Amino acid sequence: MTLGIARVAAGAPASLARLLAYGALAVPLAFAALPMYVHVPKLYADTLGLSLGAVGAVLLAARLGDAVADPLLGLWSDRLQARRRLTLLALPVLALGMVGLLRPPSGAGLTWLAAMLVVAYAGYSLASVNYAAWGAEAGCDAGERTRLTAAREGCALLGVVLASALPELLAPDQAQGLVRLLWVFIPLLGLAALLSARFAPLPRAQLHAPGTVGRFEQAIAPLRDRPVRALMAIFALNGIAAAIPATLFLFFVADVLARERLSGLFLATYFVSGALILPFWVRLATRIGKVPAWFASMLLAVLAFGWAVTLGEGDVIAFLVICVMSGIALGADITFPPALLADLLARPARAAAGGIYFGWWNLVTKLNLALAAGVALPLLDWLGYRPGARDAGALLALAAVYAVLPIALKCAAAALLWRLRKHVEPEGAS
Repeated sequence: MTLGIARVAAGAPASLARLLAYGALAVPLAFAALPMYVHVPKLYADTLGLSLGAVGAVLLAARLGDAVADPLLGLWSDRLQARRRLTLLALPVLALGMVGLLRPPSGAGLTWLAAMLVVAYAGYSLASVNYAAWGAEAGCDAGERTRLTAAREGCALLGVVLASALPELLAPDQAQGLVRLLWVFIPLLGLAALLSARFAPLPRAQLHAPGTVGRFEQAIAPLRDRPVRALMAIFALNGIAAAIPATLFLFFVADVLARERLSGLFLATYFVSGALILPFWVRLATRIGKVPAWFASMLLAVLAFGWAVTLGEGDVIAFLVICVMSGIALGADITFPPALLADLLARPARAAAGGIYFGWWNLVTKLNLALAAGVALPLLDWLGYRPGARDAGALLALAAVYAVLPIALKCAAAALLWRLRKHVEPEGAS
């Protein structure tokens, strides 16, 4: 095995087994992310009786603080140049935060929610920044960087599918199902960490380690980097468009479709579709480029959300088809943006700064989620929607925020991507 690692570290293409070993850690990381971003708002609003506006405000504040910390973690990680070690050290912190977040004590309120979010986000952020930089630095060419990204994101989708389906399978009550979800998450985290640490390709040694310029200059380098700045702008618009329906998904299924018990099926359909389509997106990108393929996926997502606006109670089959369509688009959304960033990081001037670049990338990702929760939930509250609402005005408001707003954002992202396509996909980076 030592010889195999030496070959990968030296730049030889990684085998499928090693690609999957790298991707394995994405399973529990995504497994943790889904409850944090999808189930927690409903858990604390329904089970603990907190208002949507208050929960949205706490989520916004916690996510903003977490997002700001990511570039600092990335800068620190670049100085240590220990991607694998830092990734693994962050995992126990994540596990501790998840236990507290999904198993709140009786009478827990906003303070408990905020504290557990801080712990869980700290572990998740340190792990995800270094894990993404690890993959970018392990790829020996643009094709392999795409395959490593696809392996990571495909395994992430597996983790999301498990996390979406298991709560309802483990218990009829959502709160109890999330507690039992922890029984699966903790062993899965340990096993995946072992596989990735033992068999995944190592990051290439960086010969030009950061340190010759000041820390401030290192920290803001991604913001001065025009191609990266353009990619982040597109990623932000597209990410907010995806985060709003993710935040409101359970409310839409429960109140517009009136099929709350099928939420696990809908989520599984969405994420399985995204996972199964990944090989197609990788092949398409090889033929026509990452940017045109990503652009096509955005148009497909617009069609899916446009259809969702028309749905009402009992439209199960139609929503399943929409889940398939939007899941196909998801496969491109999760693969191409980080793969494009990894291509940009392959240039010598950026090669030793993967941590700070992915730190800013995570900041944008979390700002997307923060804005989705901090804007969509209070907006629904202001429009008169409450969980369990049955009046037509409230359901119309929910459908509009769930689908119409993402359509507008997706269209803006697609237009910007096409306009800046020559900047975000360097020649030969397909």
